[in-house]
Amino acid sequence: MTFYPNERIALFIDGANFYAAARTLGFDVDYRKLLEEFKKRGRLVRASYYTAILEEVEYSPVRPLADWLDYNGFNVITKPAKEFTDTLGRRRVKGDMDIEIAVDMMELAPHIDHIVLFSGDGDFRQLIEAVQRRGPRVSVVSSIKTQPPMIADELRRQADTFIDLADLASLIGRPPRPDGYENPRGGYRADSIGDGDEFLDDLEDDFEVIEDEFEGEA
Repeated sequence: MTFYPNERIALFIDGANFYAAARTLGFDVDYRKLLEEFKKRGRLVRASYYTAILEEVEYSPVRPLADWLDYNGFNVITKPAKEFTDTLGRRRVKGDMDIEIAVDMMELAPHIDHIVLFSGDGDFRQLIEAVQRRGPRVSVVSSIKTQPPMIADELRRQADTFIDLADLASLIGRPPRPDGYENPRGGYRADSIGDGDEFLDDLEDDFEVIEDEFEGEA
């Protein structure tokens, strides 16, 4: 990774896409470590996390994650996921955050030197090109070490730097543990975000539903 001490950095995390990449690589993201790691790389101006949330269900494990991130240094942007039935009668959920990411990135671009996008979605290629014309360098974090690769080839080519998430695993990740637990206030203990079999199973189910529309995009 090429970062300079005085450059202004902003992180844009496509929650569902990033989560899928990390889980496919076999580790859980420690978001506290992620934030600290990029604070070491330069002047971290903002770290934004984007996710859609299923509001119709009684309990969504994405909510405590979003709440924890919101209280611990991340700018969290959410919107309701929309459920519909396709022409074959299958339940589908639309929950992409592409527009929100694009608008925020374009607005922040004049004030940033280096943008780091955590996503492999090829739909972001033109966004990255537009941001680069405004001056900032753009790094993209995803993986080519999965089968199939998690990043679209056109997005990887457009980025100034491609960072394989597998190479960050030792810095921002940890293996799943069976001892995560819910705290009395309804959220998750700070050091257990991303931990715990039951929590991860529920979280994976929630994200997998939201990710239905991402199939085949990369």
